[in-house]
This record gives sequence, C-alpha cells and structure tokens, in this order.
Amino acid sequence: MVGLSEADVRMCAGFPTATADAGGSGQIWTYKRVVQRGNLSIVVPTLSVGPVPALGGSLNVAPGGYCDTQVRMFGGRVAEVAYAGDNNLPNRRDALCVSTVDACVAYARQHRPAAK
Repeated sequence: MVGLSEADVRMCAGFPTATADAGGSGQIWTYKRVVQRGNLSIVVPTLSVGPVPALGGSLNVAPGGYCDTQVRMFGGRVAEVAYAGDNNLPNRRDALCVSTVDACVAYARQHRPAAK
C-alpha cells in the first residue's frame, strides 16, 4: 500500500471511518472493521469412576474482534500502515486487518502502469 495516492486508497478501501491530523507527519486515516464474536462451546460431561476424581469441563472458542487499520498519509501518498485492536485469530496474526490491505494491493496490481 505504501506509495498509493489518497484517491487510490479511497478507491480500494473506501472512505476512512475517522481521520486525524498528525501535524508535520501528515494525516492518519483509520478504517475500522468489527467482526462479531461467534460462540462455539464444547462441553465434556463430568465422569467419576470409583476413587478417580471427577473429570470434565468445557472449551469456548470465540473468534472475532475488531481492527483499526491505520494509514498515515504524507504528501498525498501512503507513508505507513499499522494495525490496532483485538485483531488476531487463533491461527493468524492480524487476520481481521488484512482485508483492507489485500484489497488495496490487488487494486494497485490491476492499475499499475504498464512497463515500457
């Protein structure tokens, strides 16, 4: 995403949820994504056999969370991208944030000027 123009980012990511003036460092655009928490609950019945203590319990898996993809604009172009929020899934870091960046990377590839 680094190097894309402001217009390019609006085309691939939409309009930001929020913006903040960063003074001499440009502007920070925030794209918020919220994924509702699901709830998978597995319950193991309690078993007690003779002198063996009772065994049992449950496991809850709640994927989801939120992500703020923060894009710093400087001189009309993307200078930096960072993530904030509860955006990790059990098997992937920053998984809830990557969709914004992936969309912009695909957009940039499609609209890259042809080499001469």
